[in-house]
Amino acid sequence: MADDQFAADLLAAGSEALIEAAYRTADYAGARAALAAARDAAVRDGNRAAEAAALDRLGWLMHFEALDRGVDATFAEDEEALFQRALEIRREIGDLGGSAGSLFGVGLVHQVLRGDWDTAMPYFWDALALGDHADLLSRSEIHRHVGFYYLVRDVQLEKAIEYLQTSLYLREAHGDPRWTYSGLLALGEAEVEAGRRAEGLAHLRDAVRMAREAGIRADRVSRAEQALQQAEAGVTPSS
Repeated sequence: MADDQFAADLLAAGSEALIEAAYRTADYAGARAALAAARDAAVRDGNRAAEAAALDRLGWLMHFEALDRGVDATFAEDEEALFQRALEIRREIGDLGGSAGSLFGVGLVHQVLRGDWDTAMPYFWDALALGDHADLLSRSEIHRHVGFYYLVRDVQLEKAIEYLQTSLYLREAHGDPRWTYSGLLALGEAEVEAGRRAEGLAHLRDAVRMAREAGIRADRVSRAEQALQQAEAGVTPSS
């Protein structure tokens, strides 16, 4: 039990450091060290659930770093391998919620880093089918990217808004403004694009306010401010 708690504590610390780096500091060193230590402790102690969780978080760490470098696909294979290994373990131990998260992670690599919606969507659909078993943030991310699919690929703006609204609700239920502001931003942009200008502007203004109040990194706040300025000027925000 003590060993399990040690891995759990490292995993929790690493996960928090990861979100801080992604949204506030851009310094991933502490998160990487804690998550690698959590993975090693889990392997040593035979805690397969914790091992899969640490692998999943390390995959997310690589993904956030790739986004910070301008959607750099250099390490896409390494990132995918982490999500795939986590998926294998979670399937073997019957972790449906974890499997949903890892399926989403694999799809994310294909969609975001490789620009390959056709390969990504089967993973997203499978993740969505298991979504009720997953944690709030995993469910939010799954709905978010299915929403993006209907926003930019199979363009059905009302469907996009429906999924992005659900994604926002799940972020709000999670209760962390570091995640919630980005849900407001995505929904607001989709609403503006669909001609729901008043609703979209309200959500974009809330996104900018929340990002500033939460101490989000300047580059991310600037992205939200730009979307709001474009919408206020009557320019459809870039999807």
